[in-house]
Amino acid sequence: MSWLVTGGAGYIGSHVVRALSESGLTPVVLDDLSSGVASFVPEGVAFVQGSILDRDLVERTLREHAVAGVIHVAGFKYAGVSVQRPLHTYAQNVEGTRVILEAMAAAGVANIVFSSSAAVFGTPDVPLVVEDTEKRPASPYGESKLIGEWLLRDQAVATAGSDTPLVHTSLRYFNVVGSADPTVYDVSPHNLFPIVFEKLLAGETPRINGDDYATPDGTNVRDYVHVGDIALAHVAAAQRMIAGEPIEPAYNLGSGDGLSVRQIMDAMARVTGIDFTPEVGPRRPGDPDRIVATGELAARDLDWKMRHTVDEMVRSGWEARRNAG
Repeated sequence: MSWLVTGGAGYIGSHVVRALSESGLTPVVLDDLSSGVASFVPEGVAFVQGSILDRDLVERTLREHAVAGVIHVAGFKYAGVSVQRPLHTYAQNVEGTRVILEAMAAAGVANIVFSSSAAVFGTPDVPLVVEDTEKRPASPYGESKLIGEWLLRDQAVATAGSDTPLVHTSLRYFNVVGSADPTVYDVSPHNLFPIVFEKLLAGETPRINGDDYATPDGTNVRDYVHVGDIALAHVAAAQRMIAGEPIEPAYNLGSGDGLSVRQIMDAMARVTGIDFTPEVGPRRPGDPDRIVATGELAARDLDWKMRHTVDEMVRSGWEARRNAG
């Protein structure tokens, strides 16, 4: 049974591809390589290079590969940059999702797992985010992901009486880190782990943005979740759809307790063997003290769990980055 993975040449998407193959499902990758890496696609996996905005290409791919469902990971994922590039963000994340849903309807494909984001919550005023916590996205990126969830919801209503009613779920998560394959690493220039890795490889000192937050050690607290665990949750959602089991419209893939930036820096020094004291810079505007989500609902339905310690997350990411040269 084939499943299309949009963005399957990316850091997260290529892990989903591997997890699908290991589960016995057949992945098909669609990626325009704007941020993906062709070598991240495993040998033997069907790879279609192109844009999710290409309606004819998406439908043709669905039909030619007899796709049973879509895991939609492709998108413009840089929240900060989205403030400067809102039109690009909406084109990729909103129009792209609309095109995929339109092509799915034309091809008779009814299942979709949407890679959403905890950015839909913005800056929550609760210590632990649950699925129905108020949505107040603080960037065009977060807004685009929330609109994507609305598109899925509305299309499900519109197709409810058809031969192929849409079955969907959205998976929300924050900081995806580590590696489950030594040949795949996070290539983003905006994420904490690769920023620190690049600093250490260059012999420079990583920096903490503010140490006077209302947290135990003064630095921001966030969810950090291993990319391999994220991939397994996507596959579990697909398997649930295949089995015809009920599925929630959204799940938070959260740690339940979070880690501070200082804890991440301490783990970086421990694991890499590079002793450093991070510089402390000013706060970034609008950066909340703490954003942590519970993963209880996903644990119930998707076998979601934190399978890796912080040191294991750092070690796997560090080794994959060093393997890249």
